[in-house]
Amino acid sequence: MSKIAESNSSVDENRAENQLGVIYAMAAFGLWALNPLYFKLLAHISPFEVIAHRAFWSVPFGLAIVLYLARTSDMARVFRRPDLMLKLMMTGLIISGNWVLFVWAVAVGLTIEASLGYFINPLLNVVVGYLLLGERLTKAQTTAVALAGIGVVVQTIGAGVFPWLAIVLAVLFSTYGYFRKTIDVGPVQGFVIETTMLLPFSIGYAIWLFMQGTAQFAGNSYDTFLLVMCGPVTAIPLMLFASGAKRLRYSTIGILQYIAPTGMFLIAVYVFNEPVGFWKLVSFGFIWVALAIYSYDSIRQERKKSKGL
Repeated sequence: MSKIAESNSSVDENRAENQLGVIYAMAAFGLWALNPLYFKLLAHISPFEVIAHRAFWSVPFGLAIVLYLARTSDMARVFRRPDLMLKLMMTGLIISGNWVLFVWAVAVGLTIEASLGYFINPLLNVVVGYLLLGERLTKAQTTAVALAGIGVVVQTIGAGVFPWLAIVLAVLFSTYGYFRKTIDVGPVQGFVIETTMLLPFSIGYAIWLFMQGTAQFAGNSYDTFLLVMCGPVTAIPLMLFASGAKRLRYSTIGILQYIAPTGMFLIAVYVFNEPVGFWKLVSFGFIWVALAIYSYDSIRQERKKSKGL
C-alpha cells in the first residue's frame, strides 16, 4: 500500500507542478500580449530612447531574477568566455532591433502587422531549423509553412502592401532564437548579459539626448516613471516564462505562445481601432490555419516521443 501511496503522491505532485507551469506560462504570455497597451503610453517618446531605458532598467531586474533562480555561477562562467560574450553582444543587438521595431509599430498604429510577425515566427523557426540545423520537415510542417507563405502573398497582392514589418520582426526573432539555441547559456542568464553589454550604448545615447536637450527622461515624473518601469515590464514576464517552461512540455509551451500575438491582435482591433481590411483577414486566416496544423503536429510528435515510438 505504501508503494501505491507513494506513486499516487508522485502523480499528484507532477499534476500540481504542471498546473503551476501552465499558470506561470499563461501569465507570461498574457503580460506580453498586453505590451502594446504599455508602449502606447510611450508613443510620444522616440523608440530609441524607450529601448535605451528598456535595456538599462532591465539589468537590475534581470539580476534579481538570476539571484532568485540561483544562477550566478552560470553567469560567472560566461564572463570568462570571450567567445560567448561576443555572441551575446550580437544577440543583444538583434533583440534590441526587434524591440525598436515593435515599439515603433505600436506608436504609429501598426500593432496588427506586429502581431502577424509573432504569429509567423514559429513557422519561420521550422524553416530555420530545416535550413541551418538539418532538422527534417514533416508533411504537416511543410503544409503549414506553405499556407503561411500563401497568406503573405495574399496580403501583398490583395491589399497591395507587402507585410515587411511582420516579416522583419519574425526574421529578427527567429535569428535571435537560432543564435541563442546554439549558445551554451541559459535563457535568463543570457538575457541579463545581453542587456548588460548594451549598457554602454544605452547610457551613451541617454547622455547624448540630455546634451541635445531632447531627453524625455527626467523631464516629468510621468514619463520618467514609465521609462523606469520598462525594466520590470521586460523582466517579470521573462521570470514567469522561465518558471513555466521548466515545468511544462515543449508542445504545451508551443500552444500557449499564441496567447501573446492573439492578445496583440485583439488590442489592435478593439482598443486601438486599427483597420482590418478583407484581404488582411484572408491573409490572417491562412496563417491561423497553418498554425493550427503546426500545433496539432507538434503535439502529435511530442506524444510519439513520450511513448518512445
